[in-house]
Amino acid sequence: MLLIPAIDLKEGKCVRLKQGRMEDATVYAEDPLEMAERWVAAGARRLHIVDLDGAFAGRPVNAKVIDRISRAFPELPIQVGGGIRDEDTVQAYLDAGVQWVIIGTQAINEPHFVSEMCLEFPGHILVGLDARDGKVAIDGWSKLSRHDVIDMAQHFERDGVDGIIYTDISRDGMMSGVNLEATVKLAQAVHIPIIASGGITNLDDVRALCEVAEEGIIGAITGRAIYEGTLDLAEAQRLADELTGETA
Repeated sequence: MLLIPAIDLKEGKCVRLKQGRMEDATVYAEDPLEMAERWVAAGARRLHIVDLDGAFAGRPVNAKVIDRISRAFPELPIQVGGGIRDEDTVQAYLDAGVQWVIIGTQAINEPHFVSEMCLEFPGHILVGLDARDGKVAIDGWSKLSRHDVIDMAQHFERDGVDGIIYTDISRDGMMSGVNLEATVKLAQAVHIPIIASGGITNLDDVRALCEVAEEGIIGAITGRAIYEGTLDLAEAQRLADELTGETA
C-alpha cells in the first residue's frame, strides 16, 4: 500500500482545494519543488501531481513546474493529471520523465482517446474517475455526468489502462475519512489496480485501507492531511508496509 503525496498546482504554487473548488484554495508552498523534496525526504515512493489550472483550461498550464520536479527526481515514479487532452501533451510529459499520465475529463468526453493513448503509450496511462454518488464528475468536478463509475472503469480496463485513480469528491479535502465501501466495490469490479483518493485523515484510515488492499487497492493519495499534520507521511508509510508485509 503506497501513500502517495498530492502536489496540486495553481498559478505555479502548491495548494489544496476543498471539494475541487478553485475559489477555496489554501497555499502551502510558493515553490512546489521544495514540497516535493519534503515528501521525498519523508519516504514517498511515488508523487501525484495535478495541474489544477490545466484541468480547468483544458491544456497544460503548470507544465514547467512539473518538468522541474520530474527532472529533480529522475528515479521517482510520478503520475500527472490536469488538462491532458491530446497526444502531444502525453508525449511531452513522458519525455520529461513522468511515469504515468492521468486522463480525466477527456476520458469521459472522448473515450476513444484513452484506447488510442493506451496503444501509443502502453503502461503509461491511468484514468482518473472522480465520482459523487456513483456518477462520474468532469470539468474540474464542476459537472456531474450520467456515467456510472463502475461501468466506465470496466470500459477503460478493456482499453488497457494501467490503473484507475478513484476520488470520492464529497470527501476530498474534507478530512472526513475514506469512502471505503465505494472504493472496495470499484476494486472488486475490475482486475486493474485502484488508487484511492479523497478523505484520508489519519492512521486509522491507513489501517482501514490496508485491510482491503487484497481487493486490488494498491495505494492512496493523501493531501490535506499531510499538509496540515493530522497524518505523518513517514509514519503512515511505515505502518502500511508493516500491515501489508511490503518493504521499500
